[in-house]
Amino acid sequence: MRSHFCGELNESNVDQEVILCGWVHRRRDHGGVIFLDVRDREGITQVVFDPDSEKSFAIAEGVRNEFVILVKGSVRLRPEGTINEEMPTGRIEVLGKQLEVLNASATPPMQLDEYAEVGEDVRLLYRYIDLRRPEMAARLRFRSKVVNTIRNFLDSNGFLDIETPLLTKATPEGARDYLVPSRTHPNKFFALPQSPQLFKQILMASGMDRYYQIAKCFRDEDLRADRQPEFTQIDVETSFMEENH
Repeated sequence: MRSHFCGELNESNVDQEVILCGWVHRRRDHGGVIFLDVRDREGITQVVFDPDSEKSFAIAEGVRNEFVILVKGSVRLRPEGTINEEMPTGRIEVLGKQLEVLNASATPPMQLDEYAEVGEDVRLLYRYIDLRRPEMAARLRFRSKVVNTIRNFLDSNGFLDIETPLLTKATPEGARDYLVPSRTHPNKFFALPQSPQLFKQILMASGMDRYYQIAKCFRDEDLRADRQPEFTQIDVETSFMEENH
């Protein structure tokens, strides 16, 4: 549906026709001209609607924060004095020609267009809204980049990404296991792994030589500063390797 992500637009896109899809981050009505800040995972772009586009302007009058919209328009430089250097897209804007509301929104339970302290109970209850906040989206993008860097490094050094089972037999380790009842074997249980330790030892004995996994692990114990019941770890095992390698 879209031609560009909002945060990708810059001066090189001036005079191009673009299609944007995203959420209304902020709406401003400046005496006959309506400004919509449209947000997606890559950032925010300002879209301008004027009365010359009657149909779209009428729709923009009824749009509110967190409406999901599709915008067609042309990229242009912002007029002198309106440039926002704090925004990556702050030198350009989109002159909206067509506007379609893909989904309306009720008033959100937390403000997303400005920083506000919100209780964790509200954030977790409305997690899908909490994750729309730019700072939360930035953390998810950063995590993805970190994992991608790790994979590229290990792949380039001969490690194999091998997925190990999550439903396994309980083994004596340093914490309690989470148990999952078996439907087909009454009174029998699977255990969720505290780590892939036994599986990676099997892989070394089978000759896989270098293994890694971004592994989900589970430990049935109380929360601590450095531990929670479900966590992700970078799991690595090698054979025939000296300490200085």
